[in-house]
Order: sequence, then structure tokens, then C-alpha cells
Amino acid sequence: MTLLSSKGTYGLLAMYELAKEFQFKKPIKIKEIAERAAIPQNYLEQLLNTLKKDGFVKSVRGAYGGYMLATDPSDIRVLEILRTLEGEMKISETSTQNRVLELFFKEAGEKVEAIFDISLDDFRLYEQKLSNQLCYSI
Repeated sequence: MTLLSSKGTYGLLAMYELAKEFQFKKPIKIKEIAERAAIPQNYLEQLLNTLKKDGFVKSVRGAYGGYMLATDPSDIRVLEILRTLEGEMKISETSTQNRVLELFFKEAGEKVEAIFDISLDDFRLYEQKLSNQLCYSI
């Protein structure tokens, strides 16, 4: 069972790349984002336009232009990014007409949303975990 499509995954990858560069206050060219995150550039343009419309990113024109986060990564929730790109996160699209299962699916959906309700800045914790794993593996 796949919860996220390529749209949500690629969009989150792009936002992560932009979050890593936020401190430099410089836009990143779309080609560079696409290369770093291994996203087809044409598809990335569509995703960034959607994210721009919802206020997550801004674009800068010109020779030194590109894309950058519109706000601090700590203010951007992963769940909201995914809602913008994927729509509402549901465990099941079909109604079962069974109140027990409907309640179960509702609660499961709430738990999934809680997992994704972190900020882009929280990915630093995962960077630390990965770094710790790499140190112990050597």
C-alpha cells in the first residue's frame, strides 16, 4: 500500500533541498534542485508552481534567480506540503458502510497525519540519526 505518490515524495524532496539552503538567503536554480534531488526538471517545475501558489516557496527572476523557501523551515509543516500536493490524506477512499471500520480508518488517518505533522526543520533530527548510524557502521 502506497500512501504517497511521486508528487508528494518529489515535492518533499525539493522542499528539503530548499530548507537545507535557507540560511544562505539565496535562491537555488531549478536545475540544481532537480539534480540534487533526482527529480525530472519538467515535473519539478510543476510541483514548485503548485507550492508557490500556496505560499511555501517564492521565485526570484534573473541570472541569479531560482527558488527559495518563502518562510523559515521551522514554520513549514510537512503535513501541509503533502496536503497541497496530494490532497487530504485518507487511509481509504471508499466508504464501507460499517461504523466500526469507518471509526478505525478515521483514527488511523489521524495517526498518519500526526506522523507527518513535523516541520521541515525537524529533518535535522533525521540527519543526526543518519550520521550516528554511519559512525557506528564503520
